Amino acid sequence: MSKVKYYYDPDTLSYRKIEPKKGRRIRNLILFFTGSFLFAVVMLVILLNTNFVNTPKELSQERELKNYEFRFDLLNRKMAQMEAVLANLEDRDNNLYRLYFEANPIPEEQRKAGFGGVNRYKTLEGYNNSDLIINTTRRLEILQKRLVVQSRSLDEIAILGAKKEKLLASIPAIQPLNNEDLTRMASGYGWRSDPFTKARKFHYGMDFTAPRGTPIFASGDGEVTRADNRSAGYGKHIRIDHGYGYVSLYAHLSKYNVKRGQKVKRGDLIGFVGSTGRSEAPHLHYEIFKDGKRINPINFYYGSLTAKEFQSMLKIATQENQSLD
Repeated sequence: MSKVKYYYDPDTLSYRKIEPKKGRRIRNLILFFTGSFLFAVVMLVILLNTNFVNTPKELSQERELKNYEFRFDLLNRKMAQMEAVLANLEDRDNNLYRLYFEANPIPEEQRKAGFGGVNRYKTLEGYNNSDLIINTTRRLEILQKRLVVQSRSLDEIAILGAKKEKLLASIPAIQPLNNEDLTRMASGYGWRSDPFTKARKFHYGMDFTAPRGTPIFASGDGEVTRADNRSAGYGKHIRIDHGYGYVSLYAHLSKYNVKRGQKVKRGDLIGFVGSTGRSEAPHLHYEIFKDGKRINPINFYYGSLTAKEFQSMLKIATQENQSLD
């Protein structure tokens, strides 16, 4: 209740009640409501700028922010798993694949190098979680770069593997006659007695005695460059260019099964044993050239002989006996 006010009237010697004017009452009400409104506004502004009260929009944004933080944490865990798998692949790449194919390992600093120069993450600065966002982005970009480096390395390995496969198929690595068709291995690479002059002469190939008509096989993939009898002493002979500097020669044949320019695979039938040219008896004279120089063919039979058979051939080939051509 509002207080009743009185004043002393000296004329009547009594107290009289003070009656407020109607305009003043309205003014007081206006001032009261105005003050209350301003106070409410000030309090609302204060509350909105503190953490005591959050608007529905702020609550929604806070939930969204926590959801993003959870997603970033999940992304970092997945990247950790990917980094572990990639690290294992990189280790095998450097210490197995590239080592086998004689390629230089990729340095660790090249695989995991960051990005220097200008600040790439300036647009991500100034937020509450800037460190989390920047670190995750940087980590993801380095992971992407490592994947690109590894992908290019595997492309290189695939090319080297194809070349290696071709090289291994091209090297003359098998005996040109089947063991069951051989009478004996008559003479090897080295100094031998000439069957016609009996003088000591260097023998540049290996002689395999076998019946006339015994099949002769290509010792490696290549192209027939010669199949004729226009080379002194060899009679009917075949030469196969295997690439990579290797050439094989098959001499004293009775007939051919290939012609000049023909592509052959290791094990293909190319001709038959004979005794044409400067030959004492039916046999195959077999030579291998590397970069134009004759080399010992006995070092190239790893593709067809057992260890025991190779040791037996090696023993015979080192004996200084008489050759057959």
